[in-house]
Amino acid sequence: DIILVISGIAVLLLGGDFLVRGAVALANRAGISPLIVGLTVVAFGTSAPEMVVSAAAAISNAPGLAVGNIVGSNIANIFLVLGLPAILMPMAMRAPGVGRNALIALAASVLFIALSWDRMLDLTDGLILGALIIVYVIYLAIGATRAKDDPVIAELTEAATVGDVPVSTGRMLFFLLVGIVALPIGANLIVEGASDIAALLGVSDAIIGLTIIAFGTSLPELATAAVAAMKRHSEVAIGNVIGSNIFNIFAVGGITGISAGLIRGGAPIAQEFFVLDFWVMLAAAVIAAVLVLTRRPIARVTGAVLFLGYCGYIAALAYTSLS
Repeated sequence: DIILVISGIAVLLLGGDFLVRGAVALANRAGISPLIVGLTVVAFGTSAPEMVVSAAAAISNAPGLAVGNIVGSNIANIFLVLGLPAILMPMAMRAPGVGRNALIALAASVLFIALSWDRMLDLTDGLILGALIIVYVIYLAIGATRAKDDPVIAELTEAATVGDVPVSTGRMLFFLLVGIVALPIGANLIVEGASDIAALLGVSDAIIGLTIIAFGTSLPELATAAVAAMKRHSEVAIGNVIGSNIFNIFAVGGITGISAGLIRGGAPIAQEFFVLDFWVMLAAAVIAAVLVLTRRPIARVTGAVLFLGYCGYIAALAYTSLS
């Protein structure tokens, strides 16, 4: 089961990367501007692994895994993905435009908790979240005309114009095919293996989603943040984390609610999320907003505190699940 999960994460991340490269090449060949490609193909493509896993989990009657993936990824993005690289190299927080996105991420966290208050993420909730991701993308597109230094927009646009994207038609189709095939395969491996591990350990599937799956799907953000910090391009890391958290709630949450709503009438939200996890996610969003709005750099000490906070959260999960 552990091999299934690890293999699933690897296949999922590979499939997501190939899908983005192939789709970017196709969009570039069609003459679509890098900004539009970044805001659509790249933004949704990089969230495809989380979207596919959560949708598959919701359909497979593992709602805790689906919701845990969203909540756990957002927690890991702030405490781990920002904290660990800051220990290696302090990260400046002066990039313009991040403040607005940090407040949107905070509002998204509050909304997600509010929609889950009835202990169900249903079709209506999914449609609300899905509509909001469309609104957010439109907002980014409109803001790009006057906020070209917004790191979220800059990162998405850069990803649409650089990198190892296929040039020939054959390679482009190969990348697209691999991505389309690998994503559902990886998701099924993860859901099957994670569900079995939860049963064997006697814990809920939410615990596995909050830890193993969330950490695995956050690895690309962690790698991006570490490289950006070492190159002193902290605005890339910050924009990547904030944008990822917004897409996790709006896009991944939306597809989870829609999938579960259509197939099973909704995804039940376990009471355990209201004991610790939702509030840690909300605290992480508040901390990110405060760090960004005060424009104070994330020093090594702050990075260590964030990282230790993540370790403490995982320890608390282990204690509560095994007690």
